[in-house]
Amino acid sequence: MSDFRTRPVTVPSVRAAKRRLGHLPLVMVTAYDAPGGRIAEAAGVDLILVGDSVANNVLGYEDTLQVTVGDMAHHTAAVARTRPLALLVADLPWMSYHLDPADTVRNAAVLIRAGAKAVKLEGGRTRLPMISALVDTEIPVMGHLGLTPQSVNVMGGHRVQGREAAAAERLVEDARAIADAGCFALVIEGVPAALATLLTDELDVPTIGIGAGPGCDGQVLVLHDLLGLNQWAPKFVRRYGNLEVEATEAVTAFAADVRSGAFPGDAESYH
Repeated sequence: MSDFRTRPVTVPSVRAAKRRLGHLPLVMVTAYDAPGGRIAEAAGVDLILVGDSVANNVLGYEDTLQVTVGDMAHHTAAVARTRPLALLVADLPWMSYHLDPADTVRNAAVLIRAGAKAVKLEGGRTRLPMISALVDTEIPVMGHLGLTPQSVNVMGGHRVQGREAAAAERLVEDARAIADAGCFALVIEGVPAALATLLTDELDVPTIGIGAGPGCDGQVLVLHDLLGLNQWAPKFVRRYGNLEVEATEAVTAFAADVRSGAFPGDAESYH
């Protein structure tokens, strides 16, 4: 959607971005701080997601269940200060939208005040009261179905979802329900490619895939995965860089120069 790059990406423009209507695929990446936000914006992505995956990729946790609304607001504000044209979406973390619609709205408002233009939550029909409350409060909401990391304990790990016919049917019904409730887009994670294509064809709002094959209306990856800043990445990740190795080599060279007396030199000294 290259025409987006001359003006801010908005919720209505994303909602209309169906490939079957002739739109280019949407591009979304995660960012958790100002440098990440600047990189994503300079690359011309359409959406930046401040994901609860900050837990794994920045804060050193083993899963996403540890981050709080305060954590998410902190990282959302850091990305928002870069003033991206890309649409900034922030994840509602675990237990911030699970119990009560009013709490959901209050927690989403914290992220909007931090600079997000929309929020994302996981789950299907059980989340309908929360989605409706957000839409009624005019807070744009993105859905997330399939492999939902906040449900890792119920799912028994990060497993592909929707392989059996009954599970696939439930996903289709969930997708229809949350789209009808007002989600302007859906992330589809960790499902067979054929099912993701079916969901994309079924829905009038765009799907953004991650580990869901090429049939979606867009794709999202974690910035640290695609840059090669993580030692391990899922099957669905394609590495576009190897920055962990490059960064290690740079710091190693610096350490060697300090120990040999080669740094600092005349050029790095004040006179």
